[in-house]
Amino acid sequence: MSEAVPPSARMGKSPIAALGVLALALGALQSVLDPALPLLQRELGLSPSEGALVGNVLLVTGAVVAPVAGKLGDRYGGKRVLVRLMAAVSAGGLLAALAPNLPVLLVGQVLQGVMVGALPLSFILARKNLPAGRSQAAIGVVLAFFTGGGMVGTLFAGPVAEGLSWHWMFALPTVVVIVATLAVMRLMPHDPPVRAESPIDWPGVLLLSGALLTFMIGLVRVTGSGLSPLAVIALTVAVAGLVTGWVVVERRTAAPMVDLRMLARPAMWHACVLTLVVATGFGMTALLVPQMFAIPGDGYGFGADTTDIGLLLLPGAVAGSLADSVGGIATRRFGPRVVVVVGSVVAVATLFALASLHTAEWQLVLAKVLTAFAAGVGTTALLAGAATDVEAGDTGIATSLLVVTRVIGMAVGAQVAAAILDAGADPVTGMPAESSFVTGFTVAGLVAAVSLLAVRLTKSRTSKTRTSKTRTSEKGATA
Repeated sequence: MSEAVPPSARMGKSPIAALGVLALALGALQSVLDPALPLLQRELGLSPSEGALVGNVLLVTGAVVAPVAGKLGDRYGGKRVLVRLMAAVSAGGLLAALAPNLPVLLVGQVLQGVMVGALPLSFILARKNLPAGRSQAAIGVVLAFFTGGGMVGTLFAGPVAEGLSWHWMFALPTVVVIVATLAVMRLMPHDPPVRAESPIDWPGVLLLSGALLTFMIGLVRVTGSGLSPLAVIALTVAVAGLVTGWVVVERRTAAPMVDLRMLARPAMWHACVLTLVVATGFGMTALLVPQMFAIPGDGYGFGADTTDIGLLLLPGAVAGSLADSVGGIATRRFGPRVVVVVGSVVAVATLFALASLHTAEWQLVLAKVLTAFAAGVGTTALLAGAATDVEAGDTGIATSLLVVTRVIGMAVGAQVAAAILDAGADPVTGMPAESSFVTGFTVAGLVAAVSLLAVRLTKSRTSKTRTSKTRTSEKGATA
């Protein structure tokens, strides 16, 4: 029998670099809409809520795919599943690049949303092929490249959209995705499938996917065109029914897609709650800031075009990229809870200040930098902490759940912010009133403040749980 190859020898720098380039291209493909959304709204005649839908369609797909991708990666191998998902992303990017109208563009966005599953699959590959210390560093590198890709996409979206057309915004990063995927296929060590005694829990997969999809589509409809009270009640009942059915199936299945005992761990569900709150606040800011930049300069806005918006958003993208790396280092030294608290305090102070001071471009730029850094370090700290808290075989599903939570939070925040702008739009011009932005920034600040309360509550419950366990252990030892 041949001796097992140590993880450090199985995965060198080249495979990590290939994963990094792939993450860079995916980040660029995901972020090109940020500065170009006002342009698309003008060219296609979309309201802010409809514009938010264009970006949120990608997030809806990601929320559905990510937990499934993580579980399949744990079972069949991260490399194998990653390559197949990237084929779907490439098809979506090319479809969006060739889209003649909004419906086709939305279909392309749906396929591109599969990219969300790439992150947990990359974590699986790092965990399987690297020792603990290096795997944490590799996870930080992949996240940093993904966020850095957002910086690249933000920067080139304007010149490409205005110099060529918005179709090329999707075509160029898609080409890089294809090339990077081929490099991963060639350089990444093969991680063989894990022999399992039970089949995949497809009923659980379908019920969870249906619950997420129904929730996200319902959110878009409620905050966009609006729904009757009866329709809202029906959607709520449908989501509750799907979630209930999923819980029942997972509890009775021998090999559930998600081990509910893992979700019952305080560290895991605390991380999910905090990630949701932090991402929601940042999602609101991410939509409001470029929309205010695009408001005509003869009012309270700045009349920025797509290229200008990209340049103004660039410092925030840089801050987000640095935050992912800093978040991993800070988590190792101070723990995720301290990092989340510091980031939340910064976000709260920044957003409340922005509600009062937004008369100069530098004020919005600085606010975007601070909120992006705060959200980046917070979510990365929670993700890194959860990835090392679970068993190696559960890494994919654990990180997938947090990625899904982050995606849902961003989508909820963006859609709520768009609804606030729609509610305050001038009936003649269709432009949001300045008071709508003030309300949006204030609400985002309040959401960020909720994360501080959540940290306090989860800390208290964790302390009580530990005290109870200690007393139980002491009684057992005495007996």
